[in-house]
Amino acid sequence: MKAVLDFCLLFLMLHTPGVLSLSTHVAIIYPQDPVLRMGSNLTASCWVHPDLGVHASSLFWTLNGQQLPSSFYRVLSPTNLSVTLAGLNASRQTSGDNLVCHNHKGHILAGSCLYVGMPPQKPVNLTCWSRNTKDLTCSWAPGGKGETNISTQYRLKYKLRWYGTEKQCEDYTHTQPYSCSITQDLHLFTPYEIWVEASNQLGRATSDVITLDILDVVTTDPPSGVTVSRVGQLEDQLSVRWEAPPALKDFLFQAKYQIRYRLEDSQDWKVMDDVGNQTSCRLAGLRPGTVYFVQVRCNPVGIYGSRKAGIWSEWSHPTAASTPHSERLMSCDSKSSGDSNSTLRRELKQFFGWVRKHAYGCSSMSMKLYDQWRVLMQKSHKARNQVLQGDKS
Repeated sequence: MKAVLDFCLLFLMLHTPGVLSLSTHVAIIYPQDPVLRMGSNLTASCWVHPDLGVHASSLFWTLNGQQLPSSFYRVLSPTNLSVTLAGLNASRQTSGDNLVCHNHKGHILAGSCLYVGMPPQKPVNLTCWSRNTKDLTCSWAPGGKGETNISTQYRLKYKLRWYGTEKQCEDYTHTQPYSCSITQDLHLFTPYEIWVEASNQLGRATSDVITLDILDVVTTDPPSGVTVSRVGQLEDQLSVRWEAPPALKDFLFQAKYQIRYRLEDSQDWKVMDDVGNQTSCRLAGLRPGTVYFVQVRCNPVGIYGSRKAGIWSEWSHPTAASTPHSERLMSCDSKSSGDSNSTLRRELKQFFGWVRKHAYGCSSMSMKLYDQWRVLMQKSHKARNQVLQGDKS
């Protein structure tokens, strides 16, 4: 109960107007709630009301609940005890460190919050993007080591480059820290100047100004309707199809797509960069009888004639499919089977080498030739197997 009462008393002292008046309080601390740079020194004094009948030599100090050594104290008068703190460390939390004056029984007489930190440094890595031209979201990083250890405000500001008035972004509810979204009164075909201002009680700093046109930083939703299916019985291929982002269907632009895929039991993605602007693609050279996860993303290039590449969308949700199992030649004649398999492996190795070198990606002409060759090899497989079975009988 004593600890609860002490805490309530401290709370009232720290939040009651007129805290520096001894006529209404049993004791006061000066300075009250100072803001200090890291490494600085502080001398604080605790005055007790004369009617309290307490001598200053009987008092003691705590910082964040830990009693400070008496060697830090100095009795300035029968009612005044000071403490000196040298080389202050950064505050443990932005709400400050608690410096408290106690009587000889440990009861709290008065308290003060110490805010120890650094002025902000220039914010860096200011980056902006527009989702479907409907908004403009910007993010940045604090400068220097990032943490000032005291409450610091960041404000995103912007204006039209040639004739606009300065405005301030208001929507800081974005899930990403150090970010803000501008959702109203956006202008296309007009450059913006954008910057970030950081400030706290020890100083302020301003980022570099960036200039951009919204059409040059457009991103969009991931492609929808992604499907992955087998290509007949070709055991090393899968067909991927998707739909263009619906939000950009009314814009004049040419999308660019990327595909990435991985094995079911792996986290290593393989990325195909040469998909172009088509909405289907063939994955070749896969493992037979294996489950693959596939994702697609979009880059809206050249919206309304913009000459800059857009920003890649997020990847679509993973879509899974498996390749057919391979039909391998089985024979009890190990010698003849080994010779024919050796020849087949050599031919496959040569052709796959040619395919990887000359037909990687989504070239429809190379895929057509590859399909024809695979059908021919499967027929050859089947005929050879029938001949071996006939010789055995």
